[in-house]
This record gives sequence, structure tokens and C-alpha cells, in this order.
Amino acid sequence: MNPAVRLQNVQAGYGQYAILRDLSLEVPVGSFFIIIGPNSAGKTTLAKTLAGQLHPQQGTVEILGRPLAGYSRKALARRVAVVPQYTPIDVPFTVLEVVLMGRSPHLTLAGLETRRDVEIAADAMAATQVSHLAHRRLNQLSGGEIQRVIIARAICQQPQIIILDEPTASLDLAHQVHIMDLLEQLKETRGFTVIMISHDLNLAAMYADTLLLLHQGQVAAQGEPAQVLTYDRLEQAYGCVLLVGENPLMHKPQVTLVPGRLLAQTRKYLKDTSRD
Repeated sequence: MNPAVRLQNVQAGYGQYAILRDLSLEVPVGSFFIIIGPNSAGKTTLAKTLAGQLHPQQGTVEILGRPLAGYSRKALARRVAVVPQYTPIDVPFTVLEVVLMGRSPHLTLAGLETRRDVEIAADAMAATQVSHLAHRRLNQLSGGEIQRVIIARAICQQPQIIILDEPTASLDLAHQVHIMDLLEQLKETRGFTVIMISHDLNLAAMYADTLLLLHQGQVAAQGEPAQVLTYDRLEQAYGCVLLVGENPLMHKPQVTLVPGRLLAQTRKYLKDTSRD
């Protein structure tokens, strides 16, 4: 089976400036693939490249076994949905109208929704638990509600791949878990391939099938969370000391940031324990 996404020797950036350099990776179909890394590592550039919003300067990108360049915008939108990091809310649209925008790649030239389109939108709102908000305007919702509405719009596209840029940013803990549980459910029940950018290493460790650690536009590590989230790799990528233990409930890596006032003490502890 072809992977959902394959990149080979990709260089991508803006103008003559390359952010991603010689990047090769594969994302298995039906996986929860989370991209982590420090600021300016190239995470958003990679997401834009995968979504066809940014064309690579060099190398090849394949989506579901087909070169990205071979897709029309409409054909690509039927297979790949994008949930951006920021959504403008000062628009005079209701939740139902926003979700129905996800049907645009499937509409005829007349651009009119059918009863079937409305049924698909209703199903997407039910999946994200926003049906009761259908006639509320977007600017009347909380951050967590808005994020679920935008994910419902992506579901409404009926894609095979969904790409999300930090969907839990600025959300409280409860809403973070709700969004991550929803994405996991979409993977399990609808067969979506979920590709997500995250700055939260612990959330990423708990939900990812595969983690990709980016550093300076290149792959620093890729694999299961326990293979990627190691002390040496994280210090090299992030430039700070991060302790890596184990989540007692899930037996996944758990990362702890070390305050500066404890840095010398922590380094001594790590040095001593490495001798044992």
C-alpha cells in the first residue's frame, strides 16, 4: 500500500530562502503523525508543503501515491483538508454555514448545496459535538468550540488526510484533551490519516503513532514516541535541559522542563545516574 504522504529530498521555503532541506519521510495511511520541534524548525513550512500551499523548490511530494503536482486544487481538496492555526472569527457566518464551506470541492459549477451536502454537514457537526451551535455565529463561540467547528468543516470535505497546525494552542487542558480525543476518534472510526503540528511534547507522546522531530529544517528523529523523545535528542533540538520519564498511566514518555535555577543540580544528577 502506498503511504498517505511521501516526501523525497524536498527543499522548500520562500523565495530563494530554503527552510526545509533534503527532507525525506513517509506518513503511513491511517496513522496519527505528529510533527514537533522548536520555533523556526520548519513545522509550518512542512505542513504547507504537504497541503499543496507551498511548492517545493526541489524534490518530490506524493499524496496517496500520486505526485502532488498532478492534482488540481479541487481534486487535492477532496483528499486533503487543512485546519489552520488561526481562524478569523470576525465573519458574519453561522456554524452551519462555516461547516458547509467544506463541501466546496464537491459542488457543481452552480455552487449550490444539495440535501446530501447538508446531511454530510450535519454528520460532521454531530461528530464534533457542535450540532447545538448550528445557528450561532462564529464570533459568539469559545476557543474550544471554534476549533471543533473548523474540524467539522474539514470532516465535511470528506478527505482522506487532515492536516492541523497546532489545533490545541491557547486552549485550556480540558479542551486540549477533547480535541485530541476527537482526532484519535476520527482516525479510528473514519480511517483518517491525521498529520498534526504540536508544541506540546506530552500531548504528542500520548496520542502519536509516529513522531517527527524537526530541527533546522531537517529530520532529527522519527519513530515511536519512546524512540524520539530522548534526553540527548531533545537537548540538541531545543537547546535546553528536558528530563524524560515515563507516564505512569500509559507508559509513554513524559517530558519535564527544568527551570534555570535547577540546571546545575539537574546536570549533576544526570551525570551521576549515567554512571550507575
